[in-house]
Amino acid sequence: MKIRLDDLQGPEIRALLEEHLAQMHAESPPESVHALDIEKLRRPEITFWTAWDESELVGCGALKLLDATHGEIKSMRTPAALRRRGAGRALLAHIIEAARARHAAPEPGDGHAGQLPARPCPLRQLRLPGNRALRRLRAGSV
Repeated sequence: MKIRLDDLQGPEIRALLEEHLAQMHAESPPESVHALDIEKLRRPEITFWTAWDESELVGCGALKLLDATHGEIKSMRTPAALRRRGAGRALLAHIIEAARARHAAPEPGDGHAGQLPARPCPLRQLRLPGNRALRRLRAGSV
């Protein structure tokens, strides 16, 4: 699996983000949908990555810098048919390392504030000593 910066131009990423937005709108009240569309993901404060297995898109995720010391994880998604292959975990670790390199503590996006989703989540499984934000998230005290 290779993780690379993405310019959000390819048809694969467009389809995956459309799936992401559709599910967010289907499962959440309108005021709770904080997923960003492609144009908003192209803003300069956002870095966007995709994960690929050969030529197959297996996931995506972004880091939005909020200020000099804080970042927000955005648009984490794996295609429904390709889940449980490690793409989400790999992308999350990549985003966290990118945030650390920029001295920005990664926080979950607004859609996760104060809660973890009921479905399995790579955040629960990561063991990152010294990462206070993720320890708070695991403890449910965000």
